[in-house]
Amino acid sequence: MPPYPRTVLHRVAVLVLEGAKPLDVGIPAQVFTTRASMPYEVRVCGAAPGLVAGGDGLAYHVAHGLEALDWADLVFVPGYRQPDRADPPGNVVDALVAAHGRGARLAAISTGAFALAATGLLDGRRATTHWHYTRALAARHPLVQVDPNVLFVDEGSVLTSAGAASGIDLCLHVLRGDLGVAASHHAARRLVAAPYRSGGQAQYVPRGVPEPLGERFAATREWALHHLGEPLTLDALARRAGVSARTFSRRFVEETGCTPMQWVLRARVDLARELLERSQLAVEQIAADTGLGTGANLRLHFQRILGTTPSEYRRTFTHGT
Repeated sequence: MPPYPRTVLHRVAVLVLEGAKPLDVGIPAQVFTTRASMPYEVRVCGAAPGLVAGGDGLAYHVAHGLEALDWADLVFVPGYRQPDRADPPGNVVDALVAAHGRGARLAAISTGAFALAATGLLDGRRATTHWHYTRALAARHPLVQVDPNVLFVDEGSVLTSAGAASGIDLCLHVLRGDLGVAASHHAARRLVAAPYRSGGQAQYVPRGVPEPLGERFAATREWALHHLGEPLTLDALARRAGVSARTFSRRFVEETGCTPMQWVLRARVDLARELLERSQLAVEQIAADTGLGTGANLRLHFQRILGTTPSEYRRTFTHGT
């Protein structure tokens, strides 16, 4: 994908707290790493520069202290061990509140939600964390509307996610909002990650779902992504998966958190977004190519799902023109 103008760098701070989990630290640091195709600058920081004791037998040497939060417009708080035993130090909480007050977005991965909750910024808002800690988060911060059944929650200026892998989903979600769907797909390919998992997808799938069925459904979804311009009905997808429509629909919801046709619609809208970003095709042609039918139908779904029009989206996410 083409490089973005270097004049629009986004500034990302990754705040490493004592007991930080290595995957949680590494995910935003790697996803937003500075490169020509990613207009981000990342600074890894702690309560003070120097050594920070981490979880899982690791430690981190961070170059920056809390002054990095003064600089950042996006702050990630990775998960850390034993978050329900004590709040982060007061100067850390104050720095997060101050960063938010200046307009920075705050994003937590896994148990990093406890640090955000300690600021009071999650009071009255939806939030999530790793499923093992959702009850503890609700008990420790009763004003937070804890949702234990989602991968991530976007409340605008504060975002939270579940376990480490959902941190990738959250980062790709942020990328989609900042740079568009083509950039998030490019990053997903680099990470060998799923390009889109809805924030509403279930964190924890019951063990009663047979593994072969899950593999079969993954293949069906992959097939559907290459046939979005064709008629895709529930019956057609179920036949492709080799199960009844009723079984397919029920298991699909358990696996993805949405119905098959909701998933197809979102995939079509995402494909339309990419075509708007990377081509000069007319809206009517994009609607036909993505299976959305007419330009009016495409505009309707864009307004409902994204809160904007296709033409406005194209103006926003067409770079270098």
